[in-house]
Amino acid sequence: MRVARLIALIVAGAASAPAAALDYRSAASPAILYDTPSAQGKRLYVVSAGSPLEVVVTLEKWVKVRDREGHLAWIERSALADGQTVVVTAERATVHQQADDTAPASFEAVRGVILSVSGPVRGAWLPVRHADGDRGFVRRIDVWGQ
Repeated sequence: MRVARLIALIVAGAASAPAAALDYRSAASPAILYDTPSAQGKRLYVVSAGSPLEVVVTLEKWVKVRDREGHLAWIERSALADGQTVVVTAERATVHQQADDTAPASFEAVRGVILSVSGPVRGAWLPVRHADGDRGFVRRIDVWGQ
């Protein structure tokens, strides 16, 4: 009986704990990802400059990251930029002038386009900037990396 109560308390406590915010970074330039935190490790693949990566583990000189397909790999910490980016996952994402579906469109981005995050989340919307300078708000469900 005591064990069951203890388990119930642990489960209830875990369920009520605040969710940890995910940390995303982007590749500063094209970068090699490895299977181990070492340049002598197996080279898995190269990510493009600006590619968003979810930080999983941080060591002194290496960071374990997850890409948008869910692959886990290691990248040199110095290869990561401070700025945050997202990648369009929808077939087409309309970037609006305001954080509202009825606002005029600023531009459209197709799947795979990388956008820079230009401010804090506004509910279901994320302020972004395209490489050519166009700005606006994209629906968060249309992108990955935030």
